[in-house]
Amino acid sequence: MKRISIAHLPQGTVGTALTLGNFDGVHRGHQAMLHRLVQESAARGLVSMALTFEPYPREYFDRLKAPARLTTLTHKMLWITRTGVEQVRVLRFNQALASLEPEEFVRRVLLYACAARWVLVGDDFRFGARRRGDFALLQHMGHELGFECEALSSVREGGERISSSAVRTCLQEGRLAQAAGLLGRPFSLVGRVGYGHQLGRTLGFPTLNLALRHRPPLSGIFVVEVCGPAPHPLPGVASLGHRPSVNSLDTPLLEVHLFDFQRSIYGERVEVRFLHKLRDEQRFDDLSALQAQMQQDARDARAYFFR
Repeated sequence: MKRISIAHLPQGTVGTALTLGNFDGVHRGHQAMLHRLVQESAARGLVSMALTFEPYPREYFDRLKAPARLTTLTHKMLWITRTGVEQVRVLRFNQALASLEPEEFVRRVLLYACAARWVLVGDDFRFGARRRGDFALLQHMGHELGFECEALSSVREGGERISSSAVRTCLQEGRLAQAAGLLGRPFSLVGRVGYGHQLGRTLGFPTLNLALRHRPPLSGIFVVEVCGPAPHPLPGVASLGHRPSVNSLDTPLLEVHLFDFQRSIYGERVEVRFLHKLRDEQRFDDLSALQAQMQQDARDARAYFFR
């Protein structure tokens, strides 16, 4: 997906109902906003459009301290379009955009580039340089420039606001069922199957290896199912992390062992859904101890599917 910079924004020619944000994870709060957008765009005869940013603002300002991503850009766009949104536009977040005053952001991005006639934001939405823009300013400029806007209240679960940070906390703590409840689906990672060091095969557990583009929000050993290689999800067990026992890695790697699956799928794109956490990563003194634990993990994962 092409990222458009603020310096090269094309002029929008078709009126839109617009919402904007990071939409990381496209959780149930985001989904409520996107469904509201689609509903209102249809009622008004407008094109529904979601505007998102790459990289995320917090990644741009301090990549090392930015929170782990829940979704890649491609995966995020897939979930957004599945809600019925007609267009997704990706705006490159750079210094020029970061320094844009809120009033100029409205004029250049919302009106000129997106041709917004109706704008939907979250109740905590902030925009423009120094995050000075808020809903009150957006509403004032709407009256002045001829567009309408609406703020949608946060979706809550058990009294708590559904947010990307709440999903991350659940994943980091191994509470995958609660994370799935906030997302409206199991948490998943998407990537292409690559070649590894074949160690799993020598230990009796051949794996699919997926290098990750972003730091994942969870680590450990998991019960998973994999979509892509077959018409139905395939059960398996996965390790996600730095592989401390053998050839420790600087960047996390996702290794998946599929049960009773032999076909080679190198280069294919797959989705790995995380269903249950078995344990944290740990270091073993020798390969025999590692192999014994892998056998136990596989038994535990199989038992999960036959509860």
